[in-house]
Amino acid sequence: MKVSIIGGGGLVGSCTAFALQAGKIVREIALLDVNAELAAGQALDLLHGSTVLADQVITSGGYEQVRDSDVICITAGLRRKPDESRLDLINRNVTLFLSILEEVEAAGYPEHAIVLVVSNPVDVLTYLAAQKLRLPSSQVIGLGTQLDTIRFRSLIAAELKAAPTQVSALILGEHGDSMVPIYSSATVGGLPLEKHPHWNATLAADLFTRTKGSGAEVIKKKGGAGFAVGVAIQEVIETIALDRQRVLPVSSVQNGCYGIRDVALSVPTAVGRRGVLATYEFELWPKELQSLRKSGQVLRQTIDTVLASRK
Repeated sequence: MKVSIIGGGGLVGSCTAFALQAGKIVREIALLDVNAELAAGQALDLLHGSTVLADQVITSGGYEQVRDSDVICITAGLRRKPDESRLDLINRNVTLFLSILEEVEAAGYPEHAIVLVVSNPVDVLTYLAAQKLRLPSSQVIGLGTQLDTIRFRSLIAAELKAAPTQVSALILGEHGDSMVPIYSSATVGGLPLEKHPHWNATLAADLFTRTKGSGAEVIKKKGGAGFAVGVAIQEVIETIALDRQRVLPVSSVQNGCYGIRDVALSVPTAVGRRGVLATYEFELWPKELQSLRKSGQVLRQTIDTVLASRK
């Protein structure tokens, strides 16, 4: 399997490439970036470690790389300027993203290719990519709340002094302010989280607040997230590569799941070699379901606002 990472010179793209290299599953990793020299440097650095990690082809180049790519991962994006509004940032990123899609379309890509959108606002851009690309919408996936979910689990594990891999908890909806924590199915060691002796409503609210602010906290302390988002992306790509058909909280255009339509957001999604294989309506607590539908409404309003502002 070949994976092309657009934005591969940056922090998120390069951390994704390293996570894929360490994972030893994909055969070829190609890095593309507007700064071609930076992408070439990242590829060279990865190549130098290849004899220890995996027998892979690691290259850099232009959009010609996507022509034979099985997964096209788009991580390129812009950061907010001082005093810039959220809508202005969204519009700048939409403009950049649409230009990337035009380059991808012009270069051509296999009909079986999966496009994985990481750039923010990820749900809005996933929706636009599904509208613009000549691919079935099932082959356009956004990272969605995959990153929020692993952050959430890590904070729960640290607070409860539990083994991180034994904590299972989901965040669904928007990758943003309206994201929804799903406590109804959360477990530690296979047992209900709500029954844990050290778990309570105050702790739940605190950890969710910390999860929502995790991205800003990492940016403040080190300039940007890299490692965690890299492994979050790796899990999705390896699920595709190995056709694992695992259920992940990734974003895709919804057509009725939980009563949500015509918007991209995260619901429990079976992912495999053909992209989105199915979405599932697991039973949620009434408050969770209400919040998830509200998240869909928030995203629909954002999409409408963005489209209106670009006319």
